Amino acid sequence: MYPQLNAPNNSRRMVDVFRGYNHNLKIGEGEFFEMKNMTSDYYPLLSPRGKRGVYTEGINPQGLIAKDALCYVDGGSFVVNGYPVDMKLSTDEDMCPKQLVSMGAYVIILPDKKWINTADLTEYGDIDAQAAIQGDITFTLCKADGSAHQVAYTQATTPEAPGNMELWVDTSAEPHVLKQWSESAGMWASVATTYVKIEYEGIGLLFEQYDGITISGLKEAVGEEDQLAALEGSAVVWDKGNNYIVVVGILDVVRTVNASITVSRKMPAVDYITESGNRLWGCRYGLSNDGQVVNEIYASKLGDFKNWNCFMGVSTDSFSVQVGTDGQFTGAITHLGYPLFFKENCVHQIYGSYPANFGVQTTACRGVQKGCSRSLAIVGEILYYKARHAVCAFDGSLPVEVSTDLGEVRYDNAVAGAHGNKYYISMRDVGEDKYSLFVYDTAKGMWHREDERKLEAFCSCREELYAIEGSRIITMLGSGDGDTERLDWMVQTGPLTTDMPDMKYISRITVRMALEIGTKVRFLAQYDSDGGWESLGNLSGISLRSFSIPIRPRRCDHFRFRIEGAGGAKIYSITQTIEQGSDLS
Repeated sequence: MYPQLNAPNNSRRMVDVFRGYNHNLKIGEGEFFEMKNMTSDYYPLLSPRGKRGVYTEGINPQGLIAKDALCYVDGGSFVVNGYPVDMKLSTDEDMCPKQLVSMGAYVIILPDKKWINTADLTEYGDIDAQAAIQGDITFTLCKADGSAHQVAYTQATTPEAPGNMELWVDTSAEPHVLKQWSESAGMWASVATTYVKIEYEGIGLLFEQYDGITISGLKEAVGEEDQLAALEGSAVVWDKGNNYIVVVGILDVVRTVNASITVSRKMPAVDYITESGNRLWGCRYGLSNDGQVVNEIYASKLGDFKNWNCFMGVSTDSFSVQVGTDGQFTGAITHLGYPLFFKENCVHQIYGSYPANFGVQTTACRGVQKGCSRSLAIVGEILYYKARHAVCAFDGSLPVEVSTDLGEVRYDNAVAGAHGNKYYISMRDVGEDKYSLFVYDTAKGMWHREDERKLEAFCSCREELYAIEGSRIITMLGSGDGDTERLDWMVQTGPLTTDMPDMKYISRITVRMALEIGTKVRFLAQYDSDGGWESLGNLSGISLRSFSIPIRPRRCDHFRFRIEGAGGAKIYSITQTIEQGSDLS
Protein backbone atom coordinates (compact mmCIF):
# COMPACT_ATOMS: atom_id res chain seq x y z
CA MET A 1 0.00 0.00 0.00
CA TYR A 2 3.02 2.29 0.32
CA PRO A 3 3.80 4.58 -2.66
CA GLN A 4 6.56 3.36 -4.94
CA LEU A 5 9.42 5.75 -5.81
CA ASN A 6 11.23 5.00 -9.02
CA ALA A 7 14.82 6.24 -9.11
CA PRO A 8 15.50 8.12 -12.31
CA ASN A 9 18.14 6.83 -14.66
CA ASN A 10 21.58 8.30 -14.53
CA SER A 11 22.45 10.91 -17.15
CA ARG A 12 25.81 11.80 -18.61
CA ARG A 13 27.22 15.08 -19.84
CA MET A 14 30.40 15.08 -21.89
CA VAL A 15 32.60 18.05 -22.70
CA ASP A 16 34.93 17.47 -25.63
CA VAL A 17 35.39 21.07 -26.82
CA PHE A 18 37.47 23.20 -24.46
CA ARG A 19 37.05 26.95 -24.72
CA GLY A 20 39.84 28.29 -22.53
CA TYR A 21 39.94 30.75 -19.64
CA ASN A 22 36.86 32.43 -18.13
CA HIS A 23 37.29 34.10 -14.75
CA ASN A 24 33.65 34.99 -14.15
CA LEU A 25 31.22 33.63 -11.57
CA LYS A 26 29.13 31.92 -14.25
CA ILE A 27 31.09 30.15 -16.97
CA GLY A 28 30.19 27.78 -19.76
CA GLU A 29 31.00 24.16 -20.37
CA GLY A 30 34.57 23.60 -21.46
CA GLU A 31 35.76 26.84 -19.80
CA PHE A 32 38.01 27.09 -16.76
CA PHE A 33 37.95 29.56 -13.89
CA GLU A 34 41.68 29.17 -13.16
CA MET A 35 44.44 28.07 -15.48
CA LYS A 36 48.19 27.83 -15.76
CA ASN A 37 50.34 27.25 -18.85
CA MET A 38 47.56 26.14 -21.18
CA THR A 39 47.22 26.82 -24.92
CA SER A 40 44.72 26.88 -27.76
CA ASP A 41 47.19 25.32 -30.21
CA TYR A 42 45.43 21.94 -30.09
CA TYR A 43 41.86 23.20 -29.94
CA PRO A 44 39.35 21.64 -29.35
CA LEU A 45 41.62 19.52 -27.13
CA LEU A 46 42.86 20.77 -23.77
CA SER A 47 46.64 20.86 -23.65
CA PRO A 48 49.56 22.62 -21.96
CA ARG A 49 51.63 25.06 -24.00
CA GLY A 50 54.97 24.20 -25.56
CA LYS A 51 58.29 24.84 -23.89
CA ARG A 52 60.03 28.21 -24.12
CA GLY A 53 63.68 28.94 -24.71
CA VAL A 54 66.41 31.47 -23.97
CA TYR A 55 67.88 33.66 -26.72
CA THR A 56 70.49 35.35 -24.52
CA GLU A 57 70.95 36.14 -20.84
CA GLY A 58 73.21 38.01 -18.45
CA ILE A 59 72.52 41.33 -20.17
CA ASN A 60 70.66 44.60 -19.53
CA PRO A 61 67.97 44.54 -22.25
CA GLN A 62 65.98 47.77 -22.66
CA GLY A 63 64.16 47.35 -25.97
CA LEU A 64 63.56 45.01 -28.92
CA ILE A 65 62.93 45.57 -32.61
CA ALA A 66 62.82 43.30 -35.67
CA LYS A 67 64.89 44.10 -38.75
CA ASP A 68 66.53 41.43 -40.94
CA ALA A 69 67.34 39.84 -37.57
CA LEU A 70 66.50 40.56 -33.95
CA CYS A 71 67.94 43.85 -32.65
CA TYR A 72 67.94 45.00 -29.05
CA VAL A 73 69.43 47.52 -26.65
CA ASP A 74 71.84 46.05 -24.10
CA GLY A 75 72.86 48.73 -21.61
CA GLY A 76 74.70 51.37 -23.65
CA SER A 77 74.99 49.23 -26.79
CA PHE A 78 72.73 48.41 -29.70
CA VAL A 79 72.97 44.75 -30.70
CA VAL A 80 72.20 43.54 -34.23
CA ASN A 81 71.98 39.77 -34.64
CA GLY A 82 74.39 39.33 -31.74
CA TYR A 83 76.86 42.03 -32.88
CA PRO A 84 77.09 44.92 -30.35
CA VAL A 85 77.63 48.55 -31.34
CA ASP A 86 78.65 50.82 -28.47
CA MET A 87 76.44 53.87 -29.00
CA LYS A 88 76.93 55.28 -25.48
CA LEU A 89 73.21 54.98 -24.76
CA SER A 90 72.08 56.19 -21.36
CA THR A 91 71.48 53.57 -18.69
CA ASP A 92 69.84 55.97 -16.22
CA GLU A 93 66.57 54.64 -14.85
CA ASP A 94 64.58 57.63 -16.10
CA MET A 95 65.92 57.01 -19.64
CA CYS A 96 64.84 53.36 -19.72
CA PRO A 97 63.23 51.37 -21.22
CA LYS A 98 63.90 52.55 -24.76
CA GLN A 99 61.46 53.23 -27.57
CA LEU A 100 62.79 51.74 -30.82
CA VAL A 101 61.27 52.81 -34.15
CA SER A 102 62.21 51.58 -37.61
CA MET A 103 62.41 53.94 -40.59
CA GLY A 104 63.85 52.23 -43.65
CA ALA A 105 67.19 50.71 -42.69
CA TYR A 106 67.46 53.08 -39.73
CA VAL A 107 66.47 52.50 -36.11
CA ILE A 108 65.69 55.54 -33.97
CA ILE A 109 66.27 55.15 -30.23
CA LEU A 110 64.40 57.30 -27.73
CA PRO A 111 64.61 59.01 -25.31
CA ASP A 112 68.31 59.15 -26.21
CA LYS A 113 67.49 60.71 -29.61
CA LYS A 114 70.04 58.54 -31.38
CA TRP A 115 69.96 56.64 -34.67
CA ILE A 116 71.81 53.77 -36.32
CA ASN A 117 71.89 52.40 -39.87
CA THR A 118 71.35 48.64 -39.57
CA ALA A 119 72.63 48.13 -43.13
CA ASP A 120 75.95 49.78 -42.19
CA LEU A 121 76.66 49.59 -38.48
CA THR A 122 79.45 52.16 -38.74
CA GLU A 123 76.81 54.84 -39.37
CA TYR A 124 75.20 56.05 -36.18
CA GLY A 125 74.90 59.23 -34.21
CA ASP A 126 72.68 61.84 -32.59
CA ILE A 127 69.52 63.29 -34.06
CA ASP A 128 70.22 66.63 -32.38
CA ALA A 129 73.16 68.76 -33.49
CA GLN A 130 74.55 71.92 -31.92
CA ALA A 131 77.38 74.24 -32.87
CA ALA A 132 78.39 76.66 -30.10
CA ILE A 133 80.66 79.28 -31.65
CA GLN A 134 82.49 82.21 -30.13
CA GLY A 135 84.68 84.76 -31.86
CA ASP A 136 84.59 86.87 -35.02
CA ILE A 137 81.58 85.86 -37.11
CA THR A 138 81.11 87.33 -40.59
CA PHE A 139 77.66 88.08 -42.07
CA THR A 140 77.30 88.74 -45.81
CA LEU A 141 74.28 89.45 -48.01
CA CYS A 142 74.28 86.67 -50.62
CA LYS A 143 72.35 84.52 -53.06
CA ALA A 144 70.85 81.13 -52.17
CA ASP A 145 74.04 79.35 -53.28
CA GLY A 146 76.20 81.48 -50.98
CA SER A 147 77.74 83.74 -53.64
CA ALA A 148 77.85 87.37 -52.49
CA HIS A 149 75.60 90.08 -53.91
CA GLN A 150 77.37 93.12 -55.37
CA VAL A 151 75.26 95.91 -53.92
CA ALA A 152 75.70 99.24 -55.72
CA TYR A 153 73.52 101.42 -53.48
CA THR A 154 72.55 101.37 -49.79
CA GLN A 155 70.33 104.36 -49.10
CA ALA A 156 66.82 105.54 -48.35
CA THR A 157 66.40 107.60 -51.55
CA THR A 158 65.99 106.23 -55.04
CA PRO A 159 69.34 106.07 -56.88
CA GLU A 160 69.72 108.19 -59.99
CA ALA A 161 70.85 106.80 -63.35
CA PRO A 162 71.32 103.16 -62.22
CA GLY A 163 72.84 100.59 -64.55
CA ASN A 164 70.99 97.52 -65.76
CA MET A 165 70.71 94.75 -63.09
CA GLU A 166 72.35 96.92 -60.40
CA LEU A 167 71.27 96.20 -56.80
CA TRP A 168 69.95 98.68 -54.28
CA VAL A 169 69.25 98.08 -50.58
CA ASP A 170 66.30 100.34 -49.84
CA THR A 171 66.63 101.47 -46.23
CA SER A 172 63.61 103.77 -46.26
CA ALA A 173 61.44 101.29 -44.42
CA GLU A 174 61.82 98.38 -42.00
CA PRO A 175 62.66 95.77 -42.85
CA HIS A 176 65.01 96.89 -45.59
CA VAL A 177 64.36 95.66 -49.11
CA LEU A 178 66.79 94.53 -51.81
CA LYS A 179 65.82 95.83 -55.25
CA GLN A 180 67.22 95.33 -58.74
CA TRP A 181 67.02 97.78 -61.66
CA SER A 182 65.47 96.46 -64.87
CA GLU A 183 66.45 98.64 -67.79
CA SER A 184 63.94 97.06 -70.15
CA ALA A 185 61.08 97.65 -67.73
CA GLY A 186 62.44 100.97 -66.53
CA MET A 187 61.76 100.21 -62.87
CA TRP A 188 63.15 98.78 -59.67
CA ALA A 189 61.91 95.24 -58.88
CA SER A 190 62.08 93.85 -55.38
CA VAL A 191 64.10 90.67 -54.92
CA ALA A 192 61.60 88.23 -53.40
CA THR A 193 63.97 86.39 -51.06
CA THR A 194 67.31 87.50 -49.75
CA TYR A 195 69.90 85.46 -47.92
CA VAL A 196 72.69 85.97 -45.41
CA LYS A 197 75.88 83.95 -45.33
CA ILE A 198 77.17 83.26 -41.81
CA GLU A 199 80.86 82.38 -41.80
CA TYR A 200 82.83 80.79 -39.01
CA GLU A 201 85.29 77.92 -39.00
CA GLY A 202 83.49 74.57 -38.73
CA ILE A 203 79.99 76.06 -38.43
CA GLY A 204 78.58 73.89 -41.23
CA LEU A 205 80.10 70.54 -40.28
CA LEU A 206 77.11 69.32 -38.27
CA PHE A 207 74.37 70.39 -40.68
CA GLU A 208 73.06 69.51 -44.13
CA GLN A 209 71.39 71.59 -46.82
CA TYR A 210 67.73 72.30 -46.01
CA ASP A 211 68.12 71.46 -42.33
CA GLY A 212 65.77 73.33 -40.03
CA ILE A 213 67.88 75.10 -37.39
CA THR A 214 67.56 77.54 -34.52
CA ILE A 215 69.98 80.46 -34.05
CA SER A 216 70.28 81.95 -30.58
CA GLY A 217 72.55 84.47 -28.87
CA LEU A 218 72.59 87.15 -31.58
CA LYS A 219 70.17 89.51 -29.86
CA GLU A 220 72.22 89.44 -26.70
CA ALA A 221 75.39 90.14 -28.69
CA VAL A 222 74.20 92.96 -30.95
CA GLY A 223 71.05 94.27 -29.25
CA GLU A 224 67.34 94.00 -30.00
CA GLU A 225 67.35 96.85 -32.54
CA ASP A 226 70.28 95.65 -34.61
CA GLN A 227 69.56 94.34 -38.07
CA LEU A 228 71.33 91.06 -37.28
CA ALA A 229 68.90 90.39 -34.40
CA ALA A 230 66.29 89.42 -37.00
CA LEU A 231 68.33 86.31 -37.81
CA GLU A 232 67.71 84.88 -34.35
CA GLY A 233 65.14 82.10 -34.17
CA SER A 234 64.11 79.36 -36.59
CA ALA A 235 65.75 79.21 -40.02
CA VAL A 236 66.48 76.85 -42.91
CA VAL A 237 69.98 76.09 -44.16
CA TRP A 238 69.68 76.87 -47.88
CA ASP A 239 73.31 76.12 -48.57
CA LYS A 240 76.32 75.10 -46.51
CA GLY A 241 80.01 74.43 -46.51
CA ASN A 242 82.30 73.33 -43.75
CA ASN A 243 82.83 76.95 -42.69
CA TYR A 244 79.56 78.66 -43.56
CA ILE A 245 75.76 78.35 -43.70
CA VAL A 246 73.24 80.37 -45.69
CA VAL A 247 69.90 81.45 -44.17
CA VAL A 248 67.11 83.82 -45.20
CA GLY A 249 67.73 87.43 -44.14
CA ILE A 250 68.58 90.96 -45.21
CA LEU A 251 71.77 92.92 -44.57
CA ASP A 252 72.97 96.34 -45.67
CA VAL A 253 76.72 95.77 -45.59
CA VAL A 254 79.15 93.02 -44.73
CA ARG A 255 79.37 92.72 -40.94
CA THR A 256 81.90 91.01 -38.69
CA VAL A 257 80.76 90.65 -35.11
CA ASN A 258 82.56 89.23 -32.12
CA ALA A 259 79.85 87.20 -30.45
CA SER A 260 78.93 83.94 -28.79
CA ILE A 261 76.01 82.25 -30.60
CA THR A 262 74.53 78.79 -30.86
CA VAL A 263 73.25 77.10 -34.01
CA SER A 264 71.24 73.97 -33.25
CA ARG A 265 68.99 71.37 -34.84
CA LYS A 266 66.74 69.74 -32.27
CA MET A 267 64.09 67.09 -32.20
CA PRO A 268 61.16 68.18 -30.05
CA ALA A 269 60.59 66.49 -26.72
CA VAL A 270 58.10 63.69 -27.41
CA ASP A 271 56.24 61.23 -25.20
CA TYR A 272 55.66 58.55 -27.86
CA ILE A 273 56.76 58.08 -31.44
CA THR A 274 55.79 56.09 -34.52
CA GLU A 275 56.65 55.97 -38.23
CA SER A 276 54.16 56.54 -41.02
CA GLY A 277 54.47 57.67 -44.64
CA ASN A 278 58.28 57.93 -44.45
CA ARG A 279 58.00 60.38 -41.57
CA LEU A 280 58.47 60.07 -37.84
CA TRP A 281 55.47 61.20 -35.81
CA GLY A 282 55.56 62.18 -32.15
CA CYS A 283 53.30 63.65 -29.50
CA ARG A 284 53.89 65.77 -26.42
CA TYR A 285 51.78 66.84 -23.45
CA GLY A 286 53.84 68.93 -21.06
CA LEU A 287 56.91 71.11 -21.38
CA SER A 288 58.63 71.55 -24.75
CA ASN A 289 62.36 72.03 -25.33
CA ASP A 290 61.82 75.74 -24.74
CA GLY A 291 59.97 75.22 -21.46
CA GLN A 292 56.57 76.05 -22.96
CA VAL A 293 53.49 74.00 -22.04
CA VAL A 294 52.35 72.17 -25.18
CA ASN A 295 49.71 69.66 -26.22
CA GLU A 296 50.91 68.90 -29.74
CA ILE A 297 51.52 66.30 -32.42
CA TYR A 298 54.63 66.59 -34.60
CA ALA A 299 55.93 65.10 -37.84
CA SER A 300 59.46 65.11 -39.13
CA LYS A 301 60.48 66.23 -42.59
CA LEU A 302 59.68 63.67 -45.30
CA GLY A 303 62.39 61.01 -45.34
CA ASP A 304 64.50 62.86 -42.76
CA PHE A 305 64.05 61.90 -39.11
CA LYS A 306 66.60 64.52 -38.02
CA ASN A 307 64.54 67.54 -39.10
CA TRP A 308 61.42 68.57 -37.20
CA ASN A 309 61.60 72.34 -37.71
CA CYS A 310 61.97 72.72 -41.48
CA PHE A 311 59.23 74.92 -42.96
CA MET A 312 59.93 75.88 -46.58
CA GLY A 313 56.36 75.85 -47.88
CA VAL A 314 56.81 72.56 -49.78
CA SER A 315 55.27 69.09 -49.50
CA THR A 316 58.31 67.67 -47.70
CA ASP A 317 58.09 70.13 -44.79
CA SER A 318 57.90 69.21 -41.13
CA PHE A 319 54.51 69.50 -39.45
CA SER A 320 53.05 70.32 -36.06
CA VAL A 321 49.52 70.79 -34.75
CA GLN A 322 47.95 71.56 -31.39
CA VAL A 323 45.14 69.34 -30.11
CA GLY A 324 42.36 70.46 -27.81
CA THR A 325 41.78 67.32 -25.75
CA ASP A 326 42.87 67.31 -22.14
CA GLY A 327 45.17 64.81 -20.48
CA GLN A 328 48.45 63.12 -21.18
CA PHE A 329 49.15 61.05 -24.26
CA THR A 330 49.24 57.35 -23.39
CA GLY A 331 50.52 55.69 -26.58
CA ALA A 332 51.16 55.93 -30.32
CA ILE A 333 51.17 53.45 -33.20
CA THR A 334 50.65 53.33 -36.95
CA HIS A 335 47.57 51.33 -37.95
CA LEU A 336 46.33 50.77 -41.51
CA GLY A 337 48.76 53.46 -42.69
CA TYR A 338 47.56 56.18 -40.30
CA PRO A 339 49.36 57.47 -37.19
CA LEU A 340 47.23 57.08 -34.06
CA PHE A 341 47.85 58.99 -30.83
CA PHE A 342 45.96 57.79 -27.77
CA LYS A 343 44.84 59.36 -24.55
CA GLU A 344 42.84 57.49 -21.94
CA ASN A 345 39.54 58.81 -23.26
CA CYS A 346 40.16 59.40 -26.97
CA VAL A 347 42.25 58.68 -30.03
CA HIS A 348 43.67 61.22 -32.51
CA GLN A 349 43.99 59.89 -36.06
CA ILE A 350 46.08 61.75 -38.66
CA TYR A 351 44.83 61.90 -42.25
CA GLY A 352 46.49 63.31 -45.36
CA SER A 353 49.68 62.84 -47.33
CA TYR A 354 51.52 66.18 -47.00
CA PRO A 355 51.46 69.11 -44.54
CA ALA A 356 48.97 71.24 -46.46
CA ASN A 357 46.28 68.55 -46.23
CA PHE A 358 47.18 66.87 -42.94
CA GLY A 359 44.17 66.71 -40.65
CA VAL A 360 43.42 65.37 -37.18
CA GLN A 361 40.27 63.40 -36.46
CA THR A 362 39.49 63.00 -32.77
CA THR A 363 37.28 60.14 -31.61
CA ALA A 364 36.03 60.02 -28.04
CA CYS A 365 36.37 56.39 -26.97
CA ARG A 366 38.22 54.08 -24.62
CA GLY A 367 41.86 54.86 -25.21
CA VAL A 368 45.06 53.30 -23.95
CA GLN A 369 45.38 53.14 -20.17
CA LYS A 370 48.12 55.30 -18.67
CA GLY A 371 51.26 53.20 -18.26
CA CYS A 372 50.15 50.67 -20.88
CA SER A 373 51.62 52.22 -24.04
CA ARG A 374 53.51 49.00 -24.76
CA SER A 375 50.25 47.04 -24.87
CA LEU A 376 49.60 48.31 -28.42
CA ALA A 377 50.01 45.45 -30.91
CA ILE A 378 48.51 44.59 -34.29
CA VAL A 379 47.22 41.06 -35.00
CA GLY A 380 46.24 40.68 -38.62
CA GLU A 381 44.67 44.03 -39.40
CA ILE A 382 43.18 44.63 -35.93
CA LEU A 383 44.83 46.76 -33.26
CA TYR A 384 44.68 45.49 -29.67
CA TYR A 385 45.51 47.45 -26.52
CA LYS A 386 44.82 47.69 -22.80
CA ALA A 387 42.21 50.29 -21.90
CA ARG A 388 41.49 51.22 -18.30
CA HIS A 389 38.81 48.56 -17.75
CA ALA A 390 39.25 46.22 -20.70
CA VAL A 391 41.42 44.88 -23.47
CA CYS A 392 40.06 46.40 -26.67
CA ALA A 393 40.18 45.56 -30.36
CA PHE A 394 40.23 48.55 -32.72
CA ASP A 395 39.49 48.18 -36.43
CA GLY A 396 39.83 51.88 -37.27
CA SER A 397 36.30 52.94 -36.33
CA LEU A 398 35.51 52.24 -32.65
CA PRO A 399 37.14 49.92 -30.09
CA VAL A 400 35.35 46.76 -28.96
CA GLU A 401 36.01 44.96 -25.66
CA VAL A 402 37.41 41.43 -26.03
CA SER A 403 38.35 40.73 -22.40
CA THR A 404 35.05 39.87 -20.68
CA ASP A 405 36.46 36.38 -19.98
CA LEU A 406 39.16 37.92 -17.76
CA GLY A 407 36.51 38.69 -15.16
CA GLU A 408 36.39 41.55 -12.72
CA VAL A 409 40.11 41.60 -11.85
CA ARG A 410 41.65 44.97 -12.67
CA TYR A 411 45.05 45.13 -14.35
CA ASP A 412 47.60 47.79 -15.22
CA ASN A 413 51.23 48.09 -16.41
CA ALA A 414 50.41 46.02 -19.49
CA VAL A 415 52.99 44.98 -22.10
CA ALA A 416 51.93 43.09 -25.21
CA GLY A 417 53.14 41.50 -28.42
CA ALA A 418 51.67 39.75 -31.43
CA HIS A 419 52.67 36.65 -33.33
CA GLY A 420 50.55 34.83 -35.87
CA ASN A 421 46.92 35.01 -34.74
CA LYS A 422 47.79 35.46 -31.08
CA TYR A 423 47.97 38.51 -28.83
CA TYR A 424 50.26 38.07 -25.80
CA ILE A 425 49.79 40.45 -22.89
CA SER A 426 51.56 40.59 -19.52
CA MET A 427 49.67 42.62 -16.90
CA ARG A 428 49.91 43.43 -13.20
CA ASP A 429 47.02 43.05 -10.77
CA VAL A 430 46.07 46.55 -9.61
CA GLY A 431 47.36 47.13 -6.09
CA GLU A 432 49.48 43.94 -6.05
CA ASP A 433 52.92 42.97 -7.22
CA LYS A 434 51.51 39.99 -9.12
CA TYR A 435 51.69 39.58 -12.88
CA SER A 436 49.78 37.36 -15.29
CA LEU A 437 50.63 36.45 -18.87
CA PHE A 438 47.52 35.96 -20.98
CA VAL A 439 47.26 34.85 -24.60
CA TYR A 440 44.27 35.76 -26.76
CA ASP A 441 43.74 33.58 -29.82
CA THR A 442 42.04 36.05 -32.15
CA ALA A 443 41.03 33.37 -34.68
CA LYS A 444 39.24 31.26 -32.07
CA GLY A 445 38.18 34.08 -29.75
CA MET A 446 39.66 32.37 -26.66
CA TRP A 447 41.84 33.47 -23.76
CA HIS A 448 44.41 31.27 -22.03
CA ARG A 449 46.47 32.11 -18.97
CA GLU A 450 50.06 30.97 -19.12
CA ASP A 451 51.95 31.97 -15.96
CA GLU A 452 52.96 34.83 -13.65
CA ARG A 453 55.98 36.11 -15.54
CA LYS A 454 56.66 39.83 -15.74
CA LEU A 455 57.65 40.52 -19.33
CA GLU A 456 58.87 44.00 -20.26
CA ALA A 457 58.81 43.96 -24.09
CA PHE A 458 57.83 41.70 -26.98
CA CYS A 459 59.10 41.45 -30.55
CA SER A 460 58.01 39.10 -33.33
CA CYS A 461 60.89 38.33 -35.69
CA ARG A 462 60.56 35.76 -38.43
CA GLU A 463 59.18 32.56 -36.87
CA GLU A 464 59.76 33.46 -33.23
CA LEU A 465 58.32 35.75 -30.58
CA TYR A 466 60.94 37.24 -28.27
CA ALA A 467 60.35 38.81 -24.87
CA ILE A 468 62.46 40.60 -22.27
CA GLU A 469 62.36 39.02 -18.83
CA GLY A 470 64.69 40.64 -16.32
CA SER A 471 68.28 40.25 -17.51
CA ARG A 472 67.54 37.93 -20.41
CA ILE A 473 65.64 37.61 -23.67
CA ILE A 474 63.45 34.53 -23.88
CA THR A 475 61.79 32.85 -26.85
CA MET A 476 58.09 32.22 -26.37
CA LEU A 477 57.97 29.47 -29.00
CA GLY A 478 60.99 27.53 -27.82
CA SER A 479 63.90 28.33 -30.14
CA GLY A 480 67.38 28.87 -28.74
CA ASP A 481 68.31 27.01 -25.56
CA GLY A 482 65.01 25.30 -24.83
CA ASP A 483 63.61 24.53 -21.38
CA THR A 484 64.57 21.08 -20.13
CA GLU A 485 62.32 20.74 -17.07
CA ARG A 486 58.82 19.35 -17.41
CA LEU A 487 56.21 22.07 -17.68
CA ASP A 488 53.82 22.50 -14.74
CA TRP A 489 50.23 23.13 -15.75
CA MET A 490 46.79 23.31 -14.20
CA VAL A 491 43.12 23.82 -15.01
CA GLN A 492 40.30 24.42 -12.54
CA THR A 493 36.60 24.45 -13.24
CA GLY A 494 34.06 26.80 -11.78
CA PRO A 495 31.48 25.46 -9.28
CA LEU A 496 29.86 22.33 -10.74
CA THR A 497 26.18 21.30 -10.21
CA THR A 498 25.09 24.88 -9.40
CA ASP A 499 22.88 24.81 -12.49
CA MET A 500 21.23 21.47 -11.63
CA PRO A 501 17.73 21.53 -10.06
CA ASP A 502 16.18 18.83 -7.85
CA MET A 503 19.34 18.12 -5.84
CA LYS A 504 21.13 16.35 -8.65
CA TYR A 505 24.79 15.60 -8.09
CA ILE A 506 27.81 14.30 -9.98
CA SER A 507 28.64 10.78 -8.92
CA ARG A 508 31.46 10.14 -11.36
CA ILE A 509 33.87 12.08 -13.57
CA THR A 510 35.67 10.36 -16.43
CA VAL A 511 38.66 12.08 -18.01
CA ARG A 512 39.96 10.76 -21.32
CA MET A 513 43.51 11.92 -21.92
CA ALA A 514 46.82 11.08 -23.59
CA LEU A 515 49.99 11.45 -21.54
CA GLU A 516 53.59 11.57 -22.66
CA ILE A 517 56.01 9.19 -21.00
CA GLY A 518 56.96 10.52 -17.56
CA THR A 519 54.06 12.98 -17.28
CA LYS A 520 52.46 13.12 -13.85
CA VAL A 521 48.84 14.17 -13.34
CA ARG A 522 46.91 14.80 -10.16
CA PHE A 523 43.14 15.20 -9.74
CA LEU A 524 41.68 17.28 -6.89
CA ALA A 525 38.30 18.53 -5.72
CA GLN A 526 37.07 21.33 -3.46
CA TYR A 527 33.68 20.67 -1.85
CA ASP A 528 31.09 23.33 -1.06
CA SER A 529 33.68 26.14 -1.39
CA ASP A 530 35.39 25.20 1.89
CA GLY A 531 38.78 26.45 0.63
CA GLY A 532 40.58 23.11 0.85
CA TRP A 533 41.55 20.72 -1.92
CA GLU A 534 41.25 16.95 -1.56
CA SER A 535 43.17 14.58 -3.76
CA LEU A 536 41.07 12.25 -5.92
CA GLY A 537 43.97 10.35 -7.43
CA ASN A 538 47.24 10.47 -9.32
CA LEU A 539 48.38 9.17 -12.68
CA SER A 540 51.74 8.75 -14.44
CA GLY A 541 52.35 8.36 -18.14
CA ILE A 542 54.20 5.11 -18.85
CA SER A 543 53.51 4.93 -22.57
CA LEU A 544 52.19 7.27 -25.20
CA ARG A 545 48.55 6.16 -25.26
CA SER A 546 45.13 7.31 -24.12
CA PHE A 547 43.71 6.73 -20.66
CA SER A 548 40.17 6.82 -19.36
CA ILE A 549 40.36 7.64 -15.66
CA PRO A 550 37.18 7.37 -13.56
CA ILE A 551 37.15 9.74 -10.59
CA ARG A 552 34.47 9.50 -7.89
CA PRO A 553 33.88 12.73 -5.93
CA ARG A 554 31.82 12.56 -2.75
CA ARG A 555 28.32 13.92 -2.59
CA CYS A 556 27.94 17.63 -1.91
CA ASP A 557 25.94 20.66 -2.95
CA HIS A 558 28.63 21.79 -5.39
CA PHE A 559 32.33 21.33 -5.96
CA ARG A 560 35.24 22.50 -8.07
CA PHE A 561 37.41 20.12 -10.05
CA ARG A 562 41.13 20.66 -10.71
CA ILE A 563 43.66 18.84 -12.83
CA GLU A 564 47.36 19.48 -12.16
CA GLY A 565 50.15 18.08 -14.28
CA ALA A 566 53.83 18.16 -15.10
CA GLY A 567 54.75 17.19 -18.65
CA GLY A 568 53.02 16.82 -21.97
CA ALA A 569 49.34 15.86 -22.07
CA LYS A 570 46.26 16.16 -24.22
CA ILE A 571 42.79 15.92 -22.72
CA TYR A 572 40.13 14.75 -25.17
CA SER A 573 37.03 14.83 -23.00
CA ILE A 574 35.67 15.18 -19.47
CA THR A 575 32.43 13.32 -18.81
CA GLN A 576 30.16 13.84 -15.79
CA THR A 577 27.75 11.15 -14.57
CA ILE A 578 24.78 12.86 -12.93
CA GLU A 579 22.39 11.23 -10.45
CA GLN A 580 19.22 12.36 -8.71
CA GLY A 581 19.69 13.16 -5.01
CA SER A 582 17.24 13.21 -2.12
CA ASP A 583 15.05 16.13 -1.17
CA LEU A 584 17.78 17.50 1.05
CA SER A 585 20.99 16.51 -0.65
